[in-house]
Amino acid sequence: MSVFEDLRTGKSYDIRDEQYIREAHGEMARCRHLCWEINNTDPNNREKIITLERELFNGTLQEGSFLTPPFQIDCACCVHMGKNVFANHGLTVMSIGTIIIEDGVMLGPEVGLFTVNHEPKNIRVIMTKEIHIKKNAWIGARVNILPGVTIGENAIIGTGSVVTKDVPDNCVVVGVPAKIVKEI
Repeated sequence: MSVFEDLRTGKSYDIRDEQYIREAHGEMARCRHLCWEINNTDPNNREKIITLERELFNGTLQEGSFLTPPFQIDCACCVHMGKNVFANHGLTVMSIGTIIIEDGVMLGPEVGLFTVNHEPKNIRVIMTKEIHIKKNAWIGARVNILPGVTIGENAIIGTGSVVTKDVPDNCVVVGVPAKIVKEI
């Protein structure tokens, strides 16, 4: 199994492990370079940006999906996006634990998606949990979504929220930590 598959099944990894260094650092270097290329492309050259984004996602970028530069994604091989996903500028994605973003999701400026954490007794050991954002969810500006969270269909996450727990379908959540304030 690959490091990415192991992490997805809940295995922890010492970041000094040779296989981890080879696989994870290799993907991180590939993504860092492509993000740099995208972020340094003239923003009016949308065709080139889309071509580079397709390369970043190994050809799996779906129809109508677009991430507005600048952004940073560490392990694009672990991000699975549906159709018509839009991310505004400043997106930060730590995706080694896998992120699934379904069709029609909208991400506001400076959203952070974080699938990884460190073992408190040994900070050189990482643990991951998948993030899943379901269809047509709307994530407001400067929202941070932590490891293991599922955002329900049509959910709305208010600006500046920190999401630490699952959000049901058709709910609005706000705050730090985010709490349900309304059902749609």
